[in-house]
Amino acid sequence: MHMLRKIDKHSGVPAYLQIVNQIKAEILLGNLKAGQQLPTVRELETIFDVNINTILKALDKLKMEGYIVSEQGVGYFVVKELSIDVEVVDVIRKLVSELKSRQFDLYTTLVLVEEVWRNERI
Repeated sequence: MHMLRKIDKHSGVPAYLQIVNQIKAEILLGNLKAGQQLPTVRELETIFDVNINTILKALDKLKMEGYIVSEQGVGYFVVKELSIDVEVVDVIRKLVSELKSRQFDLYTTLVLVEEVWRNERI
């Protein structure tokens, strides 16, 4: 799980949701595969720089959503494998690169994507 990073304590998004979203992203990108063990709770505490209760809340949410399971005394394991097609990830990377080069911030980008998503007819 090479892309996990400390949560942004000033983002306005609860820490546990940031953790949930980061782990889901790793699953979607294919960096975490079904059957793979997550780092220990203590390791996740260090990675995300939050307390154990925040980690446990995030892990519980991921369990409720069916992304992971826990084995008593062993740890947490990925259940779902939701890897996105590499070509789709490339399209997203190019879009993000273009928007960053035009000084779009993340919030503006998300608002634009949401509006286009809602209004696009397929």
